[in-house]
Amino acid sequence: MKHIKKILVYIILSALGIFMLYPVIWLIGASFKSNSEIFSSIWFMPESFDFTPYINGWKTSGAYTMGHYFMNTFRIVVPKVIFSVISSTLTAYGFAMYDFPFKRLIFGCLMCMLFMPQTVMLLPSYMMWNYFDMLDTYIPLILPSLFASEGMFVFMLIQFFKAVPKEIGEASRIDGCGALKRLVLIYIPCIKPAVISVAVFTFLWSMNDFIAPLIYISSVGKYPLTLALRMSADSTGQGYEYNKIIAMSVLGLIPSVSVFAIAQKYFIQDITAGGLK
Repeated sequence: MKHIKKILVYIILSALGIFMLYPVIWLIGASFKSNSEIFSSIWFMPESFDFTPYINGWKTSGAYTMGHYFMNTFRIVVPKVIFSVISSTLTAYGFAMYDFPFKRLIFGCLMCMLFMPQTVMLLPSYMMWNYFDMLDTYIPLILPSLFASEGMFVFMLIQFFKAVPKEIGEASRIDGCGALKRLVLIYIPCIKPAVISVAVFTFLWSMNDFIAPLIYISSVGKYPLTLALRMSADSTGQGYEYNKIIAMSVLGLIPSVSVFAIAQKYFIQDITAGGLK
């Protein structure tokens, strides 16, 4: 009886897993179909594998290939990940380990920013960057990450810093270890899963960001992948070529899936550590 229940559980979980993953599976299969076949069947397997959507989609009908838009995306994402990790870690370290004037007030402001919808900030941010004549550059997309603009990451890292035993930091201070050296050699290895989670989330959100580039970037040559996919939807003037768009969307998923797969172990450790605490 016990084995029968376990088999039933596995069957149910497998069915649910297939149900949840089927849209992605269908997306991959549809990238090899013709436009007419995409709308004629919900079955994911194409009648014949046609790589033309990938070839034509990569070339595009404009002046730039999809490789150019991929590189633009990484020009935004890579610095943003690096700056977000550094600024969020330093800010959280200061809040968790030190006392300074108006600490509670500043932390309260940080929490208020955490609950404020991002759409509220779009108009004042646009006006500010326009005043500094930095529109149609990547600066509005990257520079805020230098100042720990994601309050959720700071709040999460503060909790992990506080979970590190104080005796470790005190022992290193007695040994003559400075504040920055303690952070790099002692605290960051202790909270490595949380730091990697910050990097993963920043990477995924930046890869999928559509609104911010749409607002700040106006030159086609500077478009990231999200805007390039939207632009290619009707770039030929002959209607939507869904197979090309789907094929490039599949390629756009590869970096995000790869990063998550590589960092999955640390990401799970982060969730487990939070649960145990």
